[in-house]
Amino acid sequence: MLKREIHTIDATDKVLGRLASQIAVLLRGKQKPDYVPYLDMGDLVVVKNIQKMKFTGKKLEQKKYFRHSEWLGNKTLTPLKEVFEEKPILVLQRAVLGMLPKNKLRDRMIKRLKIK
Repeated sequence: MLKREIHTIDATDKVLGRLASQIAVLLRGKQKPDYVPYLDMGDLVVVKNIQKMKFTGKKLEQKKYFRHSEWLGNKTLTPLKEVFEEKPILVLQRAVLGMLPKNKLRDRMIKRLKIK
């Protein structure tokens, strides 16, 4: 039987991309010796102090999140700074989601990410 461990990560002064890749590896279970890509063997990850996360370069001003409502001409570009001030959880969750495999296992993996 699969035993899932709980990993607690403190996000204070950690860069978004490096933190997201570390979380993605743990959610996927790639650190385990019996890892196989077609099974969901990952662990539970709890992230704390997400408001103290760092961004390198000019990402806060230049990076934009794209959204479209499927209506003609209705695209929305939201700067990272606005999204991070309102919902910092969404920034980390979206970064981790982009690093997980795009298949049926992805929804189950991202549910094991708890952000406080």
